[in-house]
Amino acid sequence: MSYNKPAEFVQTMIDTGEAKVRTSTRDLVLRGMMAGIILSLAVVVAITTIVQTGVGIVGALVFPVGFCILSLMGYDLLTGVFGLAPLAKLENRKGITWSRILRCWGYVGLGNLIGSLLVAFLVALTFTMNFSVEAGAVGQKFIAAATARTVGYAEHGMDGWITVFVKGILCNLMVCLGVIGNMTARSVAGKIAAMWLPIFIFFALVFEHAVVNMFLFPLGMMLGADFGVATWLNWNLIPTVLGNLVGGLLFTCVPLYLTHAKTAPAVDVENDAEIHAEPAFSTK
Repeated sequence: MSYNKPAEFVQTMIDTGEAKVRTSTRDLVLRGMMAGIILSLAVVVAITTIVQTGVGIVGALVFPVGFCILSLMGYDLLTGVFGLAPLAKLENRKGITWSRILRCWGYVGLGNLIGSLLVAFLVALTFTMNFSVEAGAVGQKFIAAATARTVGYAEHGMDGWITVFVKGILCNLMVCLGVIGNMTARSVAGKIAAMWLPIFIFFALVFEHAVVNMFLFPLGMMLGADFGVATWLNWNLIPTVLGNLVGGLLFTCVPLYLTHAKTAPAVDVENDAEIHAEPAFSTK
């Protein structure tokens, strides 16, 4: 069979979460950095196709290529380890503690940030002829998107902050399904198909992804967007990270863990039938 059943891939999720918590600091940072690089380039491809075609859905169709590549290479996104790492703790795997889970999250996130900032600088350089001219149409699209998703939310105060938080939840509900999709199939083609679908959904609906935003907003600022680091952190990155944590862990990975690894006892149909076997019009 080319498909792993839920009970099988949930065990893979637990094993993967344990492996990531036990991974060395060097490898967590390196894998996170490479994931940030690849995902950032996928964002550039997606925005470029949107500008070229004028159709947003086309960008959503091509964006998952980056996620598929980094997943097949074994690189890590903060959004993925948000959901997988705690499963090893819930399963009481030896040596897995919350402090080690936080360490895993921190180093993967640091790697993602380094990779995203590196690509943001290099892409800004290519868009501006080594910062000697203004960015063209694609660069202007990045500026507009970054401004709308920071200053635009800030104008609504707490309502804007809550909106970003909820978009972060919905985003990682889908993204973690993409991470798990890599575990549901045994062929490369099957893995790609299973990953592509939920990633397409999150991008098409313009949900908020922490690692994508580690690239999008610094690039916007490098190209001349009129907001600063504090605005980016307060009105996008912080609520996005918190939302991604809730969405990936509580809305995706924990439900799968509970229903397929800690399944509740099945109904005893045989005994239930015996209880109700007495005729409806008993003479007793």
